Amino acid sequence: MNLNIRRNQGFSLESTAISMTNPTTDKDFTFLDCWFLSGATASGKTRVGLHLAEKINAEIIALDSMSLYRAMDIGTAKPTLDEQAVIPHHLIDVLDPNENSSISHYLEMAEQAVKEIRGRGKEALFVGGTPLYLKALLRGLSEGPAPDPELRKALEEEAAKVGNAALHARLRLVDPLAAARIHENDTRRMIRALEVHQATGRPMSHYQFEFEDHVKPEDCKAFWLSWDRSVLHDRINQRVDTMFDVGLIEEVRRLLDTYSPLSTTAMQAVGYQEVIDYLADNQELESTKDRVKARTRQFAKRQCTWFRSLPECREVTLSGTLDAAAVAQQIYEMGTAS
Repeated sequence: MNLNIRRNQGFSLESTAISMTNPTTDKDFTFLDCWFLSGATASGKTRVGLHLAEKINAEIIALDSMSLYRAMDIGTAKPTLDEQAVIPHHLIDVLDPNENSSISHYLEMAEQAVKEIRGRGKEALFVGGTPLYLKALLRGLSEGPAPDPELRKALEEEAAKVGNAALHARLRLVDPLAAARIHENDTRRMIRALEVHQATGRPMSHYQFEFEDHVKPEDCKAFWLSWDRSVLHDRINQRVDTMFDVGLIEEVRRLLDTYSPLSTTAMQAVGYQEVIDYLADNQELESTKDRVKARTRQFAKRQCTWFRSLPECREVTLSGTLDAAAVAQQIYEMGTAS
């Protein structure tokens, strides 16, 4: 296969900077000496990560907001039990699907996992595709107001009543920067932005600016896997077909039987709402698959936009058939040469 590793060129989703805080409980703690492997869904992160972990004597920490949830295995493409047996994995199956989570909670758990891994004399390798988590690990987390459950519930009820388009129009009026970044189908983030504005009188974007300065690519070991769009779309389509073949519909049925209602966080997982709609409305299976594929491709596009906005992350461009061992070797050489 052909691959090339290059730096991002500094494109930024947010251009103005304000002070941000270390999100961990230990103010002297840093994630910057960890390894990071990210990329869009279906880019091959799990396979490459296993090879890379062997090379650097690492344990893997899931960099994925949905792998936190138990019983959501097929739709989230978690590492299999066999893969987890090869290399120890952390932050997988730590929440029930009817529990909400937050980025601050994730960072607290990640800090504890890194400390335990280092205590065993090993490296910590983050592997996954949640860009906001990656950004927070590399740059810190802005201080926003704590969630207001009552206000959030009222906004959720409003969204159900008036629809996402109306809520997004309202967000454009009070926080155009956030509205430009948040798709109207992303109900959870849209509600959070409105919640912050209503609670504080300030836009969410006020709290979400990046550090003006970031570490140089050679000063951290952060990489993301990048494919040509058409190739990535083919990989996504194949993955979705496989998910349905190995039991995604049955997995969703079990979730609804055991954990209903699912939390607003868990419901953000791509593919689950579409299958829930299929089960409720007896939609055609093929059209449901097509909807999941389309939404997954849209999600992958947003992931890549995020990764390109982080200049400290080095892009690993791939083509041909994925040779996970060769890609891991290239990343290892780049990381150890830094």
